Amino acid sequence: MKNTADKRKIIDIGDVAPSRKDFFVIGVFNPGVAQYKDEVILLLRVAEKAKSSGCLNVPIFNGETNAVEVKSFDLNDPDYNFKDPRVIYGKHRNYITSMSHLRLARSRDGIHFTVDDKPAICCQNKLQGYGVEDARITRIGDVYYIAYSSASEYGIVESLSVTKDFKTYEHKGAIFAPDNKDAAIFPDKINGKYYALHRPSSSEYGKPEMWIAESDNLTCWGNHRHFMSVRDGMFDSGRIGAGCVPFLTDEGWLELYHGATKENRYCLGAVLTDKNDPAKILARSRVPFMEPTEEFERNGFFGNVVFSCGCIARGNDVDVYYGAADKAVGLARIALRDILADMS
Repeated sequence: MKNTADKRKIIDIGDVAPSRKDFFVIGVFNPGVAQYKDEVILLLRVAEKAKSSGCLNVPIFNGETNAVEVKSFDLNDPDYNFKDPRVIYGKHRNYITSMSHLRLARSRDGIHFTVDDKPAICCQNKLQGYGVEDARITRIGDVYYIAYSSASEYGIVESLSVTKDFKTYEHKGAIFAPDNKDAAIFPDKINGKYYALHRPSSSEYGKPEMWIAESDNLTCWGNHRHFMSVRDGMFDSGRIGAGCVPFLTDEGWLELYHGATKENRYCLGAVLTDKNDPAKILARSRVPFMEPTEEFERNGFFGNVVFSCGCIARGNDVDVYYGAADKAVGLARIALRDILADMS
């Protein structure tokens, strides 16, 4: 498919103030998206590092003291491997070199955003010792349900917070056990049940693929079923996961998901499911409807990545907000017919 998206960069690291004087921002990306009254709301993932001099300082949230602490590493310490700029590998414990939180941005036109100076959602317990990231926002009635990943030495869990005004947030705790991420909750009950897509990870036999679950109350999830697989030789051969919150079209529920090759090139595809049975797949993208083609998508903290956690359907068009190269936020306006065109 010819890439027909009208894409632009709308937020970069220079637009976001660090949360502390001893931190600096290395990436702002993968925003959750919601329409709230007459504004577009983004919950940005803001990744920060601690300033260092002669050593490597790593921020960690201490669940016992309820405070962020900075741990210093000697780069010559043989007990640790520092080759990956994202992760420190140790004999007994690994560390993430940065810490992410969720930061609110708002806009009247959906293009020009004002970013808050302080985090909206940040670490609150020991399951979030390494940070929180990649929010997906589902509106049900007048309540906004925010599913996001929480990382710590205990693994990655999906957490849930709720809000009615994007000023105060009630934390509901972990809703999927580790290791799990990319949870996207459907915005309506279907045959009396809530549904969510999620991506468990298996270190033994399974692959990083998408599952679907049911719930009566949005916090306790069950009837977990495998939903969709990776495909050898295609744009989603390495891993897949939910992207945007699914939305309803005339043809069925449309989920915009991310697919990566084994070489870690991230693109966006789509999957269409039955209106009355979201576990029943009707069609799936043969090729990505969006690829990393722009300079700001190909070069960044982690290049060749377009990764979306939220969109807004506007009639015949879809505004897709996405992370670009783990550094910036982009906006792509895509015709719905172009997303549906290469599906079978």
